[in-house]
Amino acid sequence: MLFSSTIFLFLFLPIVLLVYHLLPRTFRNGWLLVASLFFYAWGEPRFVLLMLTSILINYLFALAVHTYRTRIGVKWIMFSMIAVNLGLLGWFKYSGFFVTSINDTFQTTLFVPEVVLPIGISFFTFQAMSYVIDVYRQAGQVQKNPLDLALYIALFPQLIAGPIVRYETVADEINHRRETLPEFAQGVRRFIIGLSKKLILANGCGQVADTIFNMKDLSMGLAWIGIIAYALQIYFDFSGYSDMAIGLGLMFGFHFLENFNYPYISKSVSEFWRRWHISLGSWFRDYVYIPLGGNRVSPWKQYRNLGIVWMLTGLWHGASWTFVAWGVYYGIWIMLEKAFLGKLLARVPVLATVWTLVLVLVGWVFFRAETFPEAITYIQAMFLPDVLWDDRASYQLVQNGVILALACLAATPIPKRIGERFVESSGKIGQTIQYGYAMVLLFLSTSALVASTFNPFIYFRF
Repeated sequence: MLFSSTIFLFLFLPIVLLVYHLLPRTFRNGWLLVASLFFYAWGEPRFVLLMLTSILINYLFALAVHTYRTRIGVKWIMFSMIAVNLGLLGWFKYSGFFVTSINDTFQTTLFVPEVVLPIGISFFTFQAMSYVIDVYRQAGQVQKNPLDLALYIALFPQLIAGPIVRYETVADEINHRRETLPEFAQGVRRFIIGLSKKLILANGCGQVADTIFNMKDLSMGLAWIGIIAYALQIYFDFSGYSDMAIGLGLMFGFHFLENFNYPYISKSVSEFWRRWHISLGSWFRDYVYIPLGGNRVSPWKQYRNLGIVWMLTGLWHGASWTFVAWGVYYGIWIMLEKAFLGKLLARVPVLATVWTLVLVLVGWVFFRAETFPEAITYIQAMFLPDVLWDDRASYQLVQNGVILALACLAATPIPKRIGERFVESSGKIGQTIQYGYAMVLLFLSTSALVASTFNPFIYFRF
């Protein structure tokens, strides 16, 4: 079920909120769990069993780790936990990809399994693994109530596309949270902002990007308009979802961590990835990069660690060699920044921002393209075109220039800072205007929802 759908906005969410706040506190977690399972089952009911199986397995693994922490065999328990979780993820997400790759490489005819990818499997698998690992490290308490653990993993605001919530972040709030009217209102406003990001900005930019990426023989201008539109689409699509998840969490008394921090103003690729999908970056840092030795080893081993992390990051995003190349691409640039490039960029901050933005846009080509030839052809149009500008580029700029310009401005902290200063200087009047502005956004968003059939979430495929 999409957050940006009429069934969610006008039926599911109001019913869940109404029943939740009418119920005694003792029964609220049970209601949230039932609602979350129904939310997930809306798209494909059979995969609820897969998610429940994952929850049960990791519940038992955590209990075993907690019970046998001082025994020699605890490392085998951890190895089994990782193998089972990655095995489930690998089968559903990568089995067809690997078999197809073997057939293409060795000219074999192995059977290619047709496996349907469960929505959100990467997110709930990583959350479950982080919980067991934290119990093993004694960085978090074991949860002996399976229903509470199920609520943590299945909680519908963050179930499908994150942010990847650590158990320690919400452990106390599962049974001891307090919902307040100011935080509820803040959550509503945050949800509306995320909804408007998705329905107005992401969908508007997405239609431009899809149109241009489906064209042939692109001019340089058209190619740049297309990739800028896609960069804006994926940012507002995913950050909008994260905003909605954080807002929904506040409505129920949960406090999720931020997942985006204006990544397109970054002055280096390393900074970009500290600002983009923060929960995923911190997950790979804490559970892969640091256990490999992080930056406490020799430079060459540090580069090795970075290479492993970024290859896995690319593969996490999708079962395709273009995603692997996308991850390796970023890994190489981050290695260069560690070696010498970062010091050079620090001396020229304005140029560093432009340089980083160009690198990110090139990276998005690999992320968006279905095949390597498509990506290479598109990049050639960006930098080595046959035609610099054509009528199609002029048409796209005239027709969609306003939405692209608004999206570019909204991707910076400028509107937020102006709004905060206005509210601070205006007091209660400013706060009233702030919520009135949110209501206007809600009206515009729902109007866009009713009028358009273009409403995908990019990160649902992961």
